[in-house]
Order: sequence, then C-alpha cells, then structure tokens
Amino acid sequence: MRIISGTYKGRRLTAPKNLPVRPTTDFAKEALFNILRVRYYFDEIAVLDLYAGTGNICFEFASRGVPAITAVDGHLGCIQYINKISEEFEFPINTVKSDVSKYLEKASGNYDVIFADPPYDFTTEALKKLVEVIMAKSLLNSEGMLIIEHAKQNDLSSFPHFVEARKYGSSVFSFFN
Repeated sequence: MRIISGTYKGRRLTAPKNLPVRPTTDFAKEALFNILRVRYYFDEIAVLDLYAGTGNICFEFASRGVPAITAVDGHLGCIQYINKISEEFEFPINTVKSDVSKYLEKASGNYDVIFADPPYDFTTEALKKLVEVIMAKSLLNSEGMLIIEHAKQNDLSSFPHFVEARKYGSSVFSFFN
C-alpha cells in the first residue's frame, strides 16, 4: 500500500502479513480522496475510521494534514501497526482497540468524516444497523459524511440518509449524511 498524496506522497508501507485485513486499493482510495478534497479543507476536519485495519485510510488523511483522527479496530496487531507508523511519521492518530459495535455504544463527539470498512461478509442488515447507530448517536457534524466501503453485492441505497454510491472494481463506497 502507498500514500497517494500529501506530505508523505508516494511513501510505500508494508503491513505485517498476519493481519486479518483487506486494504482499500490505491485506485479506490485515490477516487475517494478526489471526492473528499472538493468538499473539505483537510486541515480543518476530524475523522473517525472504523474497522481501521492497516490504517491505510488514516495515513492518507494524516498525510493530507487532518489534525484529529481516531482509528478503531478490534485486532491488537492492527492497532500496534497503526501506532508504529503514526509514531514514525508523527501522525495525529488516536487508536482505540475495541470491537466497533461496543465502541459505538459509548462513542461521543462530532466528526466531519466517518469512514467504515467492515468485513465484506457483513450482511446488509448489519450494515444498516451500523448506519442507524452512527446517525442515532449524532456522531456526524451537520455537514459531515459517513462513508461505508462494502462489497458490490450489498445495495445500501434504501437506507436512511443515503446520498450516493460509487463503485471501484469489487468495492463500493456508499455515502450518507
């Protein structure tokens, strides 16, 4: 994986092979950040990354100057890797080792962007519950956006707060606000 833009543009990162992850492809990540860069000033937003995995998305936000990033993942190896890279590059990433559902039960705060990349075997019902919990907890700022990366087999267009979906290969980003 590599950082596409920002201070660490072009930097290649190699996550440990034993992590249970499926990092967002560079192609899909570049498309996502092209959408976000016209909507936000990165140096003025707060980001919550759920199911953070290798930190691929967090690192991209951090390289682009986002000052406040929270990364949540239930796997200790993922959290340790994110912490290692964050320390090395002095990224402002606060990590939380927690099951995402349990984290959301207690979560508070206001985020401009919430990115969630749950396992692709999540059912449509589980994805709907994720959206409902985030919206019920009012974790998004008024101009905020929830982005869920999911398999193309799931159609989230009937969910409340759905705005649009963008497909990139076998991945889909569904946007909510």
